[in-house]
Amino acid sequence: MPKDEQVQSDGAGKLIERRYWVEVQGSQRSIQELMADIQLNIADYAPGLLADFEKSKGSTGTLRPGDEFAIKILGPWNGDVRVTDVSDTHFELRTLEGHPEAGDIRFFIEPLEHFPDAFHFEIRSLARSRDGLVSFAYDTVGVGKKMQEQTWVAFCERVAEQSGGEKIGDVQVRTLYEEDLHPVVKAEAE
Repeated sequence: MPKDEQVQSDGAGKLIERRYWVEVQGSQRSIQELMADIQLNIADYAPGLLADFEKSKGSTGTLRPGDEFAIKILGPWNGDVRVTDVSDTHFELRTLEGHPEAGDIRFFIEPLEHFPDAFHFEIRSLARSRDGLVSFAYDTVGVGKKMQEQTWVAFCERVAEQSGGEKIGDVQVRTLYEEDLHPVVKAEAE
């Protein structure tokens, strides 16, 4: 039986926007080639000890809306996601019933403005915790937050490595809570 999607309004606690990004110059691959590789080999970009992606629905060799992944996350954080949008420069996942978060995560790549041979790769999530217990463990105790950050920073590092280019600085991380979010971002979650 298919699992229901968990949108932001299904969750508990504050709406949180998390962003992880890296900028790279001198890539040996076009942004479309690199994104195609990420889409087809997402498990190779995620650190397997922290988050192991396994495609549970959909064809191999493609990424399409409706495909699903079972993610084994270190500790009691396992969850499933469904692909909701795909293009040659991005894809988006939505959490499914039982995932520790309720919301969406978007992976995208774009040329870096004012740098002809550079790109910006970003992972952006907009979610709430699934319930009060997850919210407490994530935000108050900080257990899930550290693992999530390590996972997506490592993912960004691997994108930079697989591009064949050089990082411009370190991987950047930013977290904004509901009260600090732009009204447009808040509207996305409704």
